[in-house]
Amino acid sequence: MKLNLACGKDIKQGYVNMDWVKLDGVDVIHNIDKFPWPFKDNSFDEIYCSHILEHVDDLIKVMKEIKRIGKNNAEIIIRVPHFSCGVSYRDPTHKRLFSYFTFDYFTEGYFYKDMPKFKIQEKKLNFTRANFTFLNVFLNPIINLSPIIYERLFCWMLPCAEVLFKLKIEK
Repeated sequence: MKLNLACGKDIKQGYVNMDWVKLDGVDVIHNIDKFPWPFKDNSFDEIYCSHILEHVDDLIKVMKEIKRIGKNNAEIIIRVPHFSCGVSYRDPTHKRLFSYFTFDYFTEGYFYKDMPKFKIQEKKLNFTRANFTFLNVFLNPIINLSPIIYERLFCWMLPCAEVLFKLKIEK
């Protein structure tokens, strides 16, 4: 089973589409900030989160809930705006910003005790989502060459749109 978390109008076939607004194609109506979510433990093989985590009240609680409802070895696909993207600041509903390194804090290498732990399978910066996606062919390899240098020195000169993560649940 697959979950499209806080799907909005992005209804995906073959997924349980959850959102807090009753829209055509939404299977489960539930507010992502209300816990627990209406799913049993270990329900999903994949959880898709596209441009929702920047809106949640408590990211750590949401990640704990994702881990609870995901099966062992489930894949978590996350798309969030990069902190250098103008939309990160423009949208008044955004509550947090994301870096290439944000989800490192949810791995075994970090010391926070109450953080749910995941294995990072992949992470990458994506230059644009808008009208100029052809630029991704040229700019994505450059900005992903050294994300630490990019974020430290160049992200304000050449801001990118989003960060993509693939996490794996290990129970």
